[in-house]
Amino acid sequence: MNLHTAVYEKFGYEMKYFRPPKGEFSERTISFTNSLGYTSVLWSLAYDDWDESKQNREEYAKKKILDNVHNGAIILLHSNSKDNSNILDSVIKELKATGYEFKSLDEFEK
Repeated sequence: MNLHTAVYEKFGYEMKYFRPPKGEFSERTISFTNSLGYTSVLWSLAYDDWDESKQNREEYAKKKILDNVHNGAIILLHSNSKDNSNILDSVIKELKATGYEFKSLDEFEK
């Protein structure tokens, strides 16, 4: 809840979503995060971009994303990946050129 408060105080954003670290969860943890007012959200694509020893694979990263995207995809990209930083602009442009749109979870059709 310290992070929740800090984000609200700094950015005026009320956090609503929770991504279980490593995708590990149980009925107990989902129940607990729900009781705090969060909606738990998982992803449809994740890869080992978090591993800083596995960088300098920009083509691999781009292919991994482009080969696995689909309507409604939630792609988990970690901010510590230099590869992600380097390819994100071109990946977004390529996906938009093929007709994909990017939306927030709030805009996602339920």
